[in-house]
Amino acid sequence: MPKLKKAGERGISLSLRFSLFLAVLVSTIILVVAAVLLSSGTFTAGLRQSEDAVKSELTLAARDIAEQYGHIAWQAISLARNLSQSIAEKADSINLSTSNLDEHPELLEEIIGGEYDKLLFALQVAKSSGAFFILEATVNPSHAQAVNSRAGLYLKNMEPNVVSSSTPNITVLRGSPAIARRRSYALHAQWRLEFDVSDAPYYHRLLAAAGANPELSLSRLYYWSEPLLLPGTSEEVMLCTVPLIDARGNVFGVCGLEISAMLFKLSHLPGSSTYQRLFFLLAPLREEGIPLQESLVAGGYAARVAAEKGGVLVISPTRQQFYLYRQGESHSYLGMHTVLPLYPADAVFAEEQWMVAAMVPQEDIMGPITRLNLLLFSSLVVLAIGGILLSLLLGRKLFLKPIAESLAIIKSSDYSTAPKTKIPEFDNLIDYLALHNRELSEKAREENISFQALDQFLEKTKELSPAEYSVFSLYCQGYTAQEIAQKLYRSINTIKTHSKRIYMKLDLKTREELLLYVQLLKETGREIP
Repeated sequence: MPKLKKAGERGISLSLRFSLFLAVLVSTIILVVAAVLLSSGTFTAGLRQSEDAVKSELTLAARDIAEQYGHIAWQAISLARNLSQSIAEKADSINLSTSNLDEHPELLEEIIGGEYDKLLFALQVAKSSGAFFILEATVNPSHAQAVNSRAGLYLKNMEPNVVSSSTPNITVLRGSPAIARRRSYALHAQWRLEFDVSDAPYYHRLLAAAGANPELSLSRLYYWSEPLLLPGTSEEVMLCTVPLIDARGNVFGVCGLEISAMLFKLSHLPGSSTYQRLFFLLAPLREEGIPLQESLVAGGYAARVAAEKGGVLVISPTRQQFYLYRQGESHSYLGMHTVLPLYPADAVFAEEQWMVAAMVPQEDIMGPITRLNLLLFSSLVVLAIGGILLSLLLGRKLFLKPIAESLAIIKSSDYSTAPKTKIPEFDNLIDYLALHNRELSEKAREENISFQALDQFLEKTKELSPAEYSVFSLYCQGYTAQEIAQKLYRSINTIKTHSKRIYMKLDLKTREELLLYVQLLKETGREIP
């Protein structure tokens, strides 16, 4: 017995086709929405907002740092002019030259002490954390370390962030104790008599530059040191130093002002309420990255960065405005940086460039953005699934069900009594089929299908084989060829073969003509055996 074809071999059902159509339609709409959101930057909106926030903080910080360092550089230059003139005049008054101060160490304390007021005034006006000057001489030339020991004075303001303090907390870090006693100031806990210049680029480089460029003004000779620890101290500082030069062009020392790591941090605390761990970094600009050992940090997150001193932050560009700053595998930050001009273009040290960077730990920026995008993507997925389910539900109720009912009516042989489907296309089709049947009946009557013709039709049915008669009887009941194949468990090709033989034996051409004879037999009270 031939088997029925599987559903896949018969084709895809209308219900499945409609479901696939809705799924593709809704998915396409969701993909278009996602593409629009992506092209409009909705998925990266959080990142752009973060970039704008960090860029704004960087702009403000770079402006403030440039103003602070420019002010201190100008005050250091002014201090150098005043000290150079005053010390030269005092040396002349006692028949000394600034070029041979080292030959009269017994006079150094008097010369140094006379400049205390100028140094203190510069310290307070500049609002720096320290002010100093170093002479090219020592009070003890016979000492074993005299080659690296230099006389001078170093005042420290222990509370530089206190504005308009009536009693500033001033201590003496370097210089004669007698100077401190006369002014009733305490010696610093890490006090020493003289400066150790064994490793002091702010001293040696400046003297060499001043000696090699006698034609340059002080505004082109000042020098900003990298953040360093003065020998014998524990506080990190940046020094702005200017050479001391008398009217004859003799370079006899340096002076300068200090910005401590604490003053830098207190002066430039980030004001961002969005990122609590935002911090600023001031560092020399190097090809290999940002040397943390030579950087100053401002921000509540500075402790963590400072703990990694000695490392280098490698700078990598990203596809956005952000740069990625990575220190090994332990720390990574997103942020931006800009060049900070600490010198005029024609200054001796103008080639030494500095940068200000604003950074945030990478997870602080990417975490919220990732969560936001996951939420947005999940919402699109839920919307797509909900849209497909809702469209399937409405489609079955408003589309598939009426179609199925209409097809059931079409399959029946009595179109005249069929109810309205309320679907114009199907109602028109049913009306057409009913009209077609009526036309066939009228044609049959016009052709005078007699009782004798009907009797002959009944006689001819006796010529059908049992297999053909089973198909014929199901046709008489209104079944289609496809339905007969399913009911008799035969292939559709077998049913079509039987149908051809039935039509040939009964002298018919179509199923409609066969159904017409069946209807006329019923109307005349005859029964098909």
